[in-house]
This record gives sequence, C-alpha cells and structure tokens, in this order.
Amino acid sequence: MRLLADQDVYKITTDKVREWGHDLLTAKELGLQRAPDEDLLRRAKTENRLLLTRDKGFGGLVFLDNQEVHRELHRLLEEHTEDELRGAFSVVESHRHRIRRL
Repeated sequence: MRLLADQDVYKITTDKVREWGHDLLTAKELGLQRAPDEDLLRRAKTENRLLLTRDKGFGGLVFLDNQEVHRELHRLLEEHTEDELRGAFSVVESHRHRIRRL
C-alpha cells in the first residue's frame, strides 16, 4: 500500500508500517513537515498515496495505546485493499477501526 505519513505520526509507527512491507513516505522526507493540511492532502492525492495522520483536524488516528493501535492499523491494512480505502475516511483506535465511504 502507498502511504504518506503526516509529520505527527510517530517514527515507531512509520517504522512498523514499513516493516509490514508498505511503501511509506513521510512529510519530512518530502520537505512538507510544515505544510498546511490542505497541501498534505493534495500531495497525497497527486502521489496516489493514502494519508496517515494523528491530527484530529483530519479526524485522524487516535493513539492511546501504541501497541494496540499498531495491531489494529496492521489489521486494517491487511484486511482492506488500497482501492477499498481510497476515497474513504478511516479512523483507527485501540481494538477497532471504522471506515466511512465518502
């Protein structure tokens, strides 16, 4: 799966996602660590990547228990294809995830 990680995603999380075999770029690697949210969304779209963020402004990922959230994120990425997640809004929490089609 092709992902773009916002600057607020923990390095431990980006390392895990890469360990799982996904193609992940970070905002920092693209020089976008200070970019507005709209620019990150635009770049993710033009790069054909899903945006991974903790920013609640995106409705993003809520990290309470990192290990549990990592397990649930892994489950989401394993159970759904990139096409299924494209054009959807996914929230990952400890022990569950929700997907809303836009």
